[in-house]
Amino acid sequence: MGRVERFFLNQGFLRAKIDEYLAANFYMAGYSRVEIIPMALGTRIHIYAERPALIIGQRGATIRRLQQIFEKVFGIENPQITVSQPENPELDARVQAFRIARSIEMGYHFRRVAFTALRRIMNAGALGAEIKISGKLRTERARFEKFRAGKVYKAGEKVDELVDRAVAIAKLPKGIIGVEVIIARPGKPGDYIRIKNPEEVADELQRLREELEARAPERPEIEELIEEAAGEEAPGAEEATQAPAGGEA
Repeated sequence: MGRVERFFLNQGFLRAKIDEYLAANFYMAGYSRVEIIPMALGTRIHIYAERPALIIGQRGATIRRLQQIFEKVFGIENPQITVSQPENPELDARVQAFRIARSIEMGYHFRRVAFTALRRIMNAGALGAEIKISGKLRTERARFEKFRAGKVYKAGEKVDELVDRAVAIAKLPKGIIGVEVIIARPGKPGDYIRIKNPEEVADELQRLREELEARAPERPEIEELIEEAAGEEAPGAEEATQAPAGGEA
């Protein structure tokens, strides 16, 4: 393995360890993801969370403690930490999974929590969402329930482009409840399919016909060209037909 491959591999391991640490310790803050950007004078660490105040702490006490941990435990030189909210928390699968887990821990019924989360996700413009909650939900025997709305991709290229997936756990006295959230975020216009009625199709065809007529240059009709070509005799055709008669004479 070359130096370049080893460098990027180590960067990936470092990011995975930091992401796991933040997800475990800032679960109540609605942690979403982290970005690590090497800079000339240090390393920029950008943390996205639903509630940034819980990560910043009172007068920045938590941030200063995080800087020490990143420097001593993870070996990052001069870490510079910034915290902000995700662009759209309702379409962030990890934020939604942590929110559902927290609500279940607070004693809300899992079905009510799941339907509320689905409604918020779909109102935010998602193509679809699926929530799976598993564990000892009502009895001592573990089982799972799925709640789904809209269109959710499970295979193909759309999974990489549109789907966001996250897992969280809720710790209850009777055991651990697992929460899985899958969100199909809005993408290109081709992802929306609607069948037009005949009136819309007729109007569209008429509009296209008018545009083509306006763009087409003025020229004779095809039928006139055919008639004009048919009326012209090919050169030498009359001599070719009269040759046999002259021979018989």
